[in-house]
Amino acid sequence: MWPHTFSLAALLILVCVHVACSAEHSNSRPELLVVTVATKENDGFRQFKRSTEKYGLDLKVFGMGIEWRGGTMETIGGGHKVNLLKENLEAYKNKDNLLIMFVDSYDLIFTDGKDAILDKFAKFDSRVVFAAEDTIWPDKSLEKKYPQVKENEKRFLNSGGFIGYAREIYEMVSYQALGDQEDDQLYYTQIFLNRALRHEWKMKLDTRAEIFQNLNFALGEVVIKYKGSYSYLYNIRTGTSPIAVHGNGPVKPEFYRISNYLADGWTTSTGCQTCNDDLLDLTDVKDADMPTVVIAMFVEMATPFLREFFDRVTKLDYPKDKIDIYLHYSVDYHSKDVKKFLEDIEGLYPSTRVISPSDNVGEQMARNWAIEECIKKNCQYLLTLESVAQITNPTLLRDLIIQNRSIIAPLLKRPGKLWSNFWGALNRDGYYARSEDYMDIVEYTKVGLWNVPFVASVLLIQGQRLPLLRDAYTNNPDLDADMSFCEKARQEVLFMYVSNRKYWGHLVYADGFDTSHLHNELFDIFNNRLDWESRYIHENYSTSLQEDVKIEMPCPDVYWFPIVSDTFCDEFVAELENYGQWSGGKNEDPRLAGGYENVPTVDIHMNQVGLEKQWLHFLGEFVRPLQEKVFTGYFHDPPNAIMNFIVRYRPDEQPLLRPHHDASTYTINIALNRPGIDFQGGGCRFVRYNCSITAPKKGWMFMHPGRLTHYHEGLRTTEGTRYIMISFVDP
Repeated sequence: MWPHTFSLAALLILVCVHVACSAEHSNSRPELLVVTVATKENDGFRQFKRSTEKYGLDLKVFGMGIEWRGGTMETIGGGHKVNLLKENLEAYKNKDNLLIMFVDSYDLIFTDGKDAILDKFAKFDSRVVFAAEDTIWPDKSLEKKYPQVKENEKRFLNSGGFIGYAREIYEMVSYQALGDQEDDQLYYTQIFLNRALRHEWKMKLDTRAEIFQNLNFALGEVVIKYKGSYSYLYNIRTGTSPIAVHGNGPVKPEFYRISNYLADGWTTSTGCQTCNDDLLDLTDVKDADMPTVVIAMFVEMATPFLREFFDRVTKLDYPKDKIDIYLHYSVDYHSKDVKKFLEDIEGLYPSTRVISPSDNVGEQMARNWAIEECIKKNCQYLLTLESVAQITNPTLLRDLIIQNRSIIAPLLKRPGKLWSNFWGALNRDGYYARSEDYMDIVEYTKVGLWNVPFVASVLLIQGQRLPLLRDAYTNNPDLDADMSFCEKARQEVLFMYVSNRKYWGHLVYADGFDTSHLHNELFDIFNNRLDWESRYIHENYSTSLQEDVKIEMPCPDVYWFPIVSDTFCDEFVAELENYGQWSGGKNEDPRLAGGYENVPTVDIHMNQVGLEKQWLHFLGEFVRPLQEKVFTGYFHDPPNAIMNFIVRYRPDEQPLLRPHHDASTYTINIALNRPGIDFQGGGCRFVRYNCSITAPKKGWMFMHPGRLTHYHEGLRTTEGTRYIMISFVDP
């Protein structure tokens, strides 16, 4: 019997009403409200929020601005989240046709909108659906109580995402008291494992990652796919395309890398779609209103081409009265370079602070001080520059400011190498690992703005973020300065971006830089070819190689080219004079294989000063292309030269050279100083043609055949000292 007295007719009416109401309810598409708990607005939250706005999701944020009392990511905790939900969801508990979707916000991104979420939720035929993962946390002893799942499905509850009707969600978060520092995932797990509650609230897990994708221990099962201008995550294990992608646990660096592409951030058809988000417009900003910047430079090792480094800083396209200079150098070797730099910039910038080796301040502390210096000056940006960074594009500072990111670096790499100033991924120990897109980024195959776990050499940091980065360079004493800083930034969820949207410069190779010479960069052609060429090759060298350019021929089959810079000439002569072991200009010469020189000169050979390999490389890289243009049909790669030497002519030493043939296929003769100024007289006369070159231009090379055809002599130098560089090529 029924416990209460009902007529059969009344019972049928009640059943019909229930069925009708259920039918009406099932046919009415619910509303959707996304809720999250966030107590501060970091870059992870801003990324999350942008994705909700992109897909038009209605979002409520609980807890913003209050003190977080829920523990840390490294420990159990999170009860504070449940209590904030309980407090704020009470207002929605009686809304029968409202779905509440809770998600974490610092490490989650949406890839689709309301309609897709509702469609997928409806297929569960459930009142509450939780995210699922492959590992159980925090109480592994509960594993046996979980229902079994099919192969390739995820078995264990994850509290970083759930969706359900408002009534059930409120009942769930208010089911029993929970301390702020108790574990929220354990709280929900115990509810789910209670069969009565699971049945009452019709709870299910998203075991196939239909809606929620947790990435911890699941990176190998997901790939990024594209459809036109759209990007999405695809789970190859379950064949699903999840909508809420969660970088739970220690996989956050890889999650943030993946997020570069999600929410249509970057696609194969459109490239970077988020690069122009939140840009600052400086177009009409007057110089007087530009943001203030502290440029902090660090010279922590002997660094080649430091003169160019300093010079390029002064050439940045930015009002100098908006820049304060901070410089730390820890090597006495560069004292002259620093002194010259300070003399050059005197009066150009509002302030200059220099910390020298005598101050005994280590690199990490000096970097922390730079942050404090910027905070003290209330600067709007801090630009940090290491001495290995050569900024060749003067728009760099403006370009980085415009991007409006917490921390941003330009892509710099060693020319011709894959070594760069960023890491695409981290290994388990927090050190370098190559991401799958590293090569594409460093080789500019993919162009955009990339969230990465490590950047160095050049960083622009927003001034408002600096208080969070105090002592960042000593945050972890077991790491070097850059790694410690980046670890601190990751802990504070301050994104570090590297941009390859332009070419801004490159890195020099400074490891093991040999400082035993007078002009050490002269010897550095192999490690830093680009900078060597920039300093030492004539600015018009490449003009001679143009197809339609006619080469000067001052004498028959004698060709004239600009080849080296004035700087090369001056440093080269100074280097050889500093070596000082000039030959006596006698026929007996122990430097030669036979010990005898038929036409002796006062000279120094390149192998005496350790420049032989560099000079032979110079012949192959810069002389051979010119030779092939004028001596058509002759090809020898690499050119061979046994005799490579600098010659000195003086009236009281050796003023001239008697007529002779060169033991070469062709000879090059480079003028290293100025006729009529540094010396009087001199030159070269080709006897058979009675043709003389008497005013060779400094840094220019004339090239002529050797052996039989171009019998020649060195004309008398009457005053001063004349220097020339000679090579007998292919003897």
